[in-house]
Amino acid sequence: MSQCTIASCLHNVNTRIIDAAQRFGRNPQEIQLVAVSKTKPVSDILQAYDAGQTHFGENYVQEAVEKIKALADKDIEWHFIGSIQGNKAELIAQNFSWVHTIDSVRHAKLLGQYRSNMPPLNVCIQVNINNEPSKSGVFAHEVMDLAHQIKLIPNLKLRGLMAIPKSSNYFEEQCNSAKALHILMRLLTNRGFELDTLSIGMSHDLEAAIAEGATLVRVGTDIFGKRNQEMNDG
Repeated sequence: MSQCTIASCLHNVNTRIIDAAQRFGRNPQEIQLVAVSKTKPVSDILQAYDAGQTHFGENYVQEAVEKIKALADKDIEWHFIGSIQGNKAELIAQNFSWVHTIDSVRHAKLLGQYRSNMPPLNVCIQVNINNEPSKSGVFAHEVMDLAHQIKLIPNLKLRGLMAIPKSSNYFEEQCNSAKALHILMRLLTNRGFELDTLSIGMSHDLEAAIAEGATLVRVGTDIFGKRNQEMNDG
C-alpha cells in the first residue's frame, strides 16, 4: 500500500469509529470492526492481526477456507459476507463463526444441517434495504416471516440484520438507509426476537451507519487498499 501501512490504515479506521461514536453519542465498545480481507493474501491478514484486528470478513468460500486453515492457530473470528450457494453451504457452516447474508429459508436450513455438533452459527438476515434489482437480500416486508422461520432451525442463532445500501456520497442519504434497517430491527425486537447486531457501514459510509445504530461495520478498502476488481462490500 502506498499511502499507509496496513497497521496505520487500521488505526485510522478505528479512530474514525471512535470519533463517530463519540460524535453521535454511542459507546465505541458497542461497535465491532470486521476487516474485509477478500482477495487479499494471508500476509496482509497477519499484518492486521498483529495490529490487533481479530474479526475478518470473506466473500469467496474456497479462498476463505484456505486462509482459515493457514491461520488456524490464530484467535480469529471469521465472518462470511458473500452470496450463499447451496453447494458451498457445508464449507460455510463448518468454517465460519458468522454468516451475514441469509436471504432464504433453504440456505438457512442447509447451514443449520451442516452446523451440527458445533456451537450455534451466528447469522444475520440480508435485507435489500433500497429495493435494488442488482442486490441480494429480502425486501423489508419479507423480513419478519424469514426471521420466524430461522428461529425454528437448530444450530443457528439469529443475531440481527445486514445490508449493503445503495452507494451515495450524501450523508443524509447514507443515514436514511441505515435508519431504515435499524427500524426493521426494532420491529423484530418488539416481536420478541433477541437481536443485537446491525451490520451496515463500509469504508465510505461508516460514520452515517454509526450515527444510526450500526453495531458492526465491514471495512476493506480503507484497511487493505483497493482490490483488483472492487466489489459491493468493503
